[in-house]
Amino acid sequence: MNTRSFSLALILALLAMVIVWTYVDSEISEVKKEYGQAQTVIVASRDINELELIDDSMIDSIAVPMKFAQPGNFKSKKELMNTVAMVAIKKGEQITKPRVDYPGVKTGLSRQVSPDKRAIAILVSDRTAVSKLVKPGDRVDVLAWIDYGSGRKDIQKVSTVLQDVMVLSTGFDMTNSLPMYGRKTDKVIEAMKLNTYSNYTTVTLEVTSFEAQQLVFLLNFNTDPYLVLRNNNDRDRVKIKPTKVFDVLGDDAQEAKLFFQQKYSEKK
Repeated sequence: MNTRSFSLALILALLAMVIVWTYVDSEISEVKKEYGQAQTVIVASRDINELELIDDSMIDSIAVPMKFAQPGNFKSKKELMNTVAMVAIKKGEQITKPRVDYPGVKTGLSRQVSPDKRAIAILVSDRTAVSKLVKPGDRVDVLAWIDYGSGRKDIQKVSTVLQDVMVLSTGFDMTNSLPMYGRKTDKVIEAMKLNTYSNYTTVTLEVTSFEAQQLVFLLNFNTDPYLVLRNNNDRDRVKIKPTKVFDVLGDDAQEAKLFFQQKYSEKK
């Protein structure tokens, strides 16, 4: 082997490495000068839904140039433990302080009520709430037994009072299964896992102000409304004729009409 040639090649290789390193270092310096030093930020490792409780399985820490760090960013996962996403956050997006909060009054049921609607709770049972298979996010019709004739069977009726009503909660379980509030101890939220409740006795509906008045009237009319489950994609509201006893009797309806006519004419 030619020692002189090998030495020359080695020197040239080292010189090339120095030139490359110098160039790369220069480029890095220019990038740092233009965009700033790298700093750690916290990003979503998956899509986070609005009002979802955040834990470390949902977030990652990455390094970005200072110029690309968003205002109000978090620098450690610990800062975000058990906070709540106040808006939906997409995978890869930086998580900033205006986008999260601790569970409290702002993260309860009121945030889910549409601005022009109201929330009202009604007592339910297995019989009146589809065997309690109704869940938050479902849409229902509300049926009620109407008796305005002092017990007269011939003028009693069942009416569809409300249609296409959103179920906001069943008991304490809300549409997003978010704890309504938590207790803050040593910067850790001990969240109430309210979505674990299944034996509910109330259902909260989202209605208009007038519909709320209708429900209150029915509830004070000694009537237990029935919730009829409908497909979430079925949003049509149609005119439905009330059902009377004669509609149920079919072929015997005429006989029943004669019976009631005779019965109530005799009382007069």
